[in-house]
Amino acid sequence: MDIVYLDFQKAFDKVPHQRILSKVSCHGIRGKILSWIGNWLKDRKQRVGINGQFSEWRVVKNGVPQGSVLGPVLFNMFINDLEKGVNSKVAKCADDTKLLKTVKSQADCDELQKDLSKLGDWATKWQMKFNVDKCKVMHIGKHNPNYTHKMMGSKLAFTTQERDLGVIVDSSLKTSTQCAEAVIKVNRMLGIIKKGIANKTENILLPFYKSMVCPHLEYCMHMWLPHLKKDILELQEIQKRETKMIKGIEWLP
Repeated sequence: MDIVYLDFQKAFDKVPHQRILSKVSCHGIRGKILSWIGNWLKDRKQRVGINGQFSEWRVVKNGVPQGSVLGPVLFNMFINDLEKGVNSKVAKCADDTKLLKTVKSQADCDELQKDLSKLGDWATKWQMKFNVDKCKVMHIGKHNPNYTHKMMGSKLAFTTQERDLGVIVDSSLKTSTQCAEAVIKVNRMLGIIKKGIANKTENILLPFYKSMVCPHLEYCMHMWLPHLKKDILELQEIQKRETKMIKGIEWLP
């Protein structure tokens, strides 16, 4: 399997307003709601401030506001037809997009290359750009032929580890790096709680534990659940520290 991790250049800032409104309309959203979305996007201005000095205001003609709920939704609608005509599997989550294909022969490589060219044509048509320098290929499988792929005329770099929606994915499909990072973050949070909270009663510490520690252990756990003994032991050790420090917590299964 070859996985191509795609990177849009300034993804949320590049979306042309008129083009995104046309796509929203094609999804059946019209009338007052479409007008409301158009009014929400237009007449925005921005400026740069450094050490109390500010540039002139400039009208924002492209992009969806970041930090909003509607922004990622509109971006997803804008790239919804990205895989049209593409034979490889396309996995999309806002600007975190991947192209996946089983590659066992030169013919498979050529097919994947055609799909990459189609994505480049899509980006040109819709005035989006791929940051080719940040687009990378991960080769998975012991007997992977490790073919070289190109995009927009440039060779794509190889990678053996990539952060995918907050989870570290390794080309070996081992989860050791993700487990080690989770342990580091949990230890750091437990240290903050131990040193920063004077009241050590259960009703005080437990809410801190659930909000500051649990997310690092539970986020996408079903994806990176460890299977190597050393990783399992490492997580067990960190949970032993938790139970000694905070009463009332439950062990992960």
